Amino acid sequence: MSLKTHDVTTDVTLDVVTDVEGTEERLARLTADLTVEEKVSLLVGAGMWTTTPIERIGLRAVAMSDGPVGVRGTGGESTLADGSPVTAQTSAMFPAPSALSATWDRDLAARAGALFASEARRHGVDVVLAPQINLQRTPVGGRHFECYSEDPHLTAEIAVELVRSSQAHGVGMSVKHYVANDSETERTRYLARLDERTLREVYLPPFERVVHEAQAWSVMGAYSGVDDGETAGPVLEHRPLLTGVLKDEWGFDGVVVSDWVATKTIRGAVEGGLDLQMPGPDGPWGDGLLAAVRSGEVAEGELDDKVLRLLRLAHRVGALDLGAPHASGTAQVTGFQPDGAPSSASSARDGLTGQEASAAFLRELVARSIVVLKNEAVAAPGADRAGEARGAVAGLVPLDPAALAPAGRPLTVALLGPAATTPFLQGGGSSFVVPDRVTTPEEELRAGLPEGTRIVVHDGARSRSNPPALDVSGRCSDPVTGAPGLRVELLDAHGQVLDSRTAPTWDGWLQDVRADAVAVRVRADVDLEEPGTHELGIGTVGVHMVTVDGRLVSTGDVVVNEDVVLSSGHNHPVARTVDVEVTEPRTARLDATLQVVHAVGYASFVRGELVHRLPGATAQEMLDEAVAAATEADVVVLVVGTTEEVESEGYDRPDLDLPGNQDRLAELVLAANPRTVVVVNAGAPVLLPWLDDAPAVLWAWLGGQEAGSGLADALLGVTEPSGRLPWTLPARFEDVPVPHAIPQDGVVEYTEGLDVGYRAWERTGATPAAPFGHGLGWSTWEYVGAAVVEHPAGSGSASSGDVLLDVSVRNTGERASREVVQVYVEPDAASTPPEAPSRPVRWLGGFAVVDAAPGELTTVRVRIPARALQIWDVSSQQWVTAAGGHVLRAGRSIRDLRLRAPLPA
Repeated sequence: MSLKTHDVTTDVTLDVVTDVEGTEERLARLTADLTVEEKVSLLVGAGMWTTTPIERIGLRAVAMSDGPVGVRGTGGESTLADGSPVTAQTSAMFPAPSALSATWDRDLAARAGALFASEARRHGVDVVLAPQINLQRTPVGGRHFECYSEDPHLTAEIAVELVRSSQAHGVGMSVKHYVANDSETERTRYLARLDERTLREVYLPPFERVVHEAQAWSVMGAYSGVDDGETAGPVLEHRPLLTGVLKDEWGFDGVVVSDWVATKTIRGAVEGGLDLQMPGPDGPWGDGLLAAVRSGEVAEGELDDKVLRLLRLAHRVGALDLGAPHASGTAQVTGFQPDGAPSSASSARDGLTGQEASAAFLRELVARSIVVLKNEAVAAPGADRAGEARGAVAGLVPLDPAALAPAGRPLTVALLGPAATTPFLQGGGSSFVVPDRVTTPEEELRAGLPEGTRIVVHDGARSRSNPPALDVSGRCSDPVTGAPGLRVELLDAHGQVLDSRTAPTWDGWLQDVRADAVAVRVRADVDLEEPGTHELGIGTVGVHMVTVDGRLVSTGDVVVNEDVVLSSGHNHPVARTVDVEVTEPRTARLDATLQVVHAVGYASFVRGELVHRLPGATAQEMLDEAVAAATEADVVVLVVGTTEEVESEGYDRPDLDLPGNQDRLAELVLAANPRTVVVVNAGAPVLLPWLDDAPAVLWAWLGGQEAGSGLADALLGVTEPSGRLPWTLPARFEDVPVPHAIPQDGVVEYTEGLDVGYRAWERTGATPAAPFGHGLGWSTWEYVGAAVVEHPAGSGSASSGDVLLDVSVRNTGERASREVVQVYVEPDAASTPPEAPSRPVRWLGGFAVVDAAPGELTTVRVRIPARALQIWDVSSQQWVTAAGGHVLRAGRSIRDLRLRAPLPA
């Protein structure tokens, strides 16, 4: 049969073909017809990103790609649907996943999913390795920015919409990392120890809902392990979790794929429930699975369900043509152009297509994700601190040039901060993409502010430890030929030269190095013309020796392998440098011998980040320049934040401090000019010791390619920054409930149990800098009333229905605005038996987004799922409604609850 669906991104009608009887039977017969060699080949990757094709059955390779902030592609392993090669070298770069969840907007999540599908097809990709639906258990987690929230319900609501939308366009999503893989320290080895209720009520629910509500086509198993009190072991070998819960209990019919190089065993992983080892063709399964079947260690029949799942996935994404409509769960979309990016309705009306439409949507997403932490009235220029003479600006954001500019002259804006000149667009690690384009705050503010506006730009501070990249093409020459660039020589184990050439450019990497090379020697004469102190050096990994003019810069004798990839240590190596004093133009000889890393499961590579810092202002001089600019400006936009050296896959942060001397910069600028908007360019929480002194503070996340345009729209009143925090912002590090996740004897203890994130803050009563759910937008709201319109009576079974709560709110501001109505559930103390199992103080039950004109009263219906009122009963192994009644609390954040609605037992 055929049915019509509405595409939220393009306002077009799509024809969706549903399943017909017989597809599963065809897949089963196909599985039975395969040889044992073919079956084994399907369960091991053919390469880094693709599965094995079998031409005789019409099966092409299924291509996979990271990731959470954009579809990077496969580096040439895949082709487009028509068989032509992939030519796209860049990608639409999304804001960090935390930014998407900060919108609390299901429609935006669905539109993001459609864009993921479009980008996947553009790059010849069938399955995107995203989203990451682990929880933000600790704010120091290295991949905090890549997760959605510290709350399981918000995480699930966003993930379900994104996955469902992408798969409706024929592109699979592999949700990751199943399960309790919530920190990076020793991530390939640690065991997460948590009790059964915590596992069931906190960490499994996002995965369960994506399986049940979005019918996810793939789940990625984590590197780490789980000890649930009954079974302890690596996730990929944890049969109760992978097979018992995921496949048998939840009915998951997709593919369980390993995280890259996470598979360690043959028999254990086969029995545990792993379906596909990636990458290949080597690794435990590539090297030994066929032999294990032939020896009888693994029965051929144990492979059949795994093969069936692979074929089902291939059919769903169009890689296996059975001559029939697609399998159950597939939407064969005929009205959608894969290489035409989804757009908002406004983009469609404006005639935007392709990358223009992608950029327009991402620009809207960035602006909508920005959280207004503070927005106070300030004195206008020419007024005293009380706002006399010319009055006060009521709420600094959005910026009002007419109110801020002194009479008779144009507006002067000081754009300050290291993140203003070099924005942090994406976190470090495997999710890296090269953006289609990059917008900056300076260019976008110049475009949006009145003609004649003067914008003064200064770094003011340094946020990165490493110096900038060396300008190889402009400053370096090959010492052998004199040609511009570097002399690059591949060396064998005896130091003999295997290959020698001039490299006119250098991006810090040498990829796909031949197998017999053990080192590469890089030499260059570097032109140093500017008088003063130059800083010259390199960041690398493994065995190395680096000299500048014969002076030893760095040496290392530890051979590294794939572990350096898994720890992400190769992405942002700390540079070692020397100072070179220059009084007149000269050259410096750079000579570096670097290890070739032969990593199992990955292409061989060399890492050598050549760096060079020019003579320039001291730290104090940079501060002084910024303060002088702030003092003279009518308004200041100060952008501070983290960097890829701080927020990255592979390692956790030691603290929550802003890197460098940015806090000092903020203190001095705020003292110099009270009309300062501070913008925080970070994906995860940082401490803001100057927060009380700042009149306006915006949290702008890692904004991706449209970071500059989206921020400008939020600052200038084009789009309301309507984001709400999806996590808690601490005021003091000592108040953080889980300050680290350092394994002890290989174990991470989840001692906080059910009280993850804001739930722990509610338990202790500590005051954060900003609570979970906080965000002001640019209006004020009155909460008028709340009424339960549907409440299934009784307790007991999990078959009870959801609760519906109508909440009436009024926009009491002067601008049209968006509110996120949040409803929290808490046990009713009076009716809860004292012997009842412990529950959190309160937790998020539901939310809804509503738009209203100034003065408008509107009512929004919030659905609170039945599961929000239930607990996992360990003894009966089922969900039951908790004893006693509940109270629903509606408001603007977990600490701003304005209405109550009782739910009797």
